[in-house]
Amino acid sequence: MDEIVRLDPALDVIVAADAKIEKIAGGFQFTEGPVWVRDGAGGYLLFSDPNANTIYRWTPDGQVSAFRTKSGYTGLDIGEYNQPGSNGLTLDRDGRLTIDEHGNRRVTRLEKNGVLTVLADRYQGKRLNSPNDLVYRSDGALYFTDPPFGLPKFYDDPRKELPFSAVFLLKDGALKAVSTELLGPNGLAFSPDEKYLYVDNWDVKKKVIMRYEVRPDGTLANGIVFLDATAEPGEQAWDGLKVDQRGNVYAAGPGGVWIISPAGKHLGTIKAPELAANMAWGDDDGRALYIAARTSVYRVRLKVAGVRP
Repeated sequence: MDEIVRLDPALDVIVAADAKIEKIAGGFQFTEGPVWVRDGAGGYLLFSDPNANTIYRWTPDGQVSAFRTKSGYTGLDIGEYNQPGSNGLTLDRDGRLTIDEHGNRRVTRLEKNGVLTVLADRYQGKRLNSPNDLVYRSDGALYFTDPPFGLPKFYDDPRKELPFSAVFLLKDGALKAVSTELLGPNGLAFSPDEKYLYVDNWDVKKKVIMRYEVRPDGTLANGIVFLDATAEPGEQAWDGLKVDQRGNVYAAGPGGVWIISPAGKHLGTIKAPELAANMAWGDDDGRALYIAARTSVYRVRLKVAGVRP
């Protein structure tokens, strides 16, 4: 059942009373990491299916096609992996697709000529866990989360080389771990003014969204718990994270997409028929929230525009 749960009147200026949750595509194994690409011809949505090792392309006329196969893993032992493919997707300042590759354990950039450039695959000589989600700052610095969820045995996988899960900063070719306090750092997004970086945690024992101050050099400071949903029942923790232009936070979490005010108040939840994993702002005006939810992709038109690449 799909519904929009309204917990605070402030939601009314974000989600119209007659807002509808629309299914735009289905039949996938597991949808993740959507990003809207503006191309001057209406635009299109790219999204990952990490289980199918494929990035798909959806166009507003309803057509779906494979955009990139072997999107996250090229190894011969792919049968051991649950989610070997790409996960998070975003665009850099030049519109180049940047990809978190689960199985290959790296972050790559797809150049305009189709060549793939490896941006990061090791930290201090050790292989990354399995990059999960990512966001660029306006100055071109790249932040990404690196839990081990793309490895077959997660935290206990013998392939795991790093002793922690990190939020990484890639700036001027140098990779730096700027936070290692969360067990399962997952979604991340900047506040509109880029003063803060929000990072959520996939950990059923600590379902928190953190808010960090961003220093001028890009490092993080003074992390606080922005919202704690550990008391929410079930095995669903936090996943994808986005922010609108008014500073509201959208987090895929227990029961659906939570909409949270800049002050940390839960205003309401968008409950698609399937459990949400991640979101993207799309359409020409940036007011459509595209929701990757299990086997499908859904869309909700909102009254506010999002912060998008």
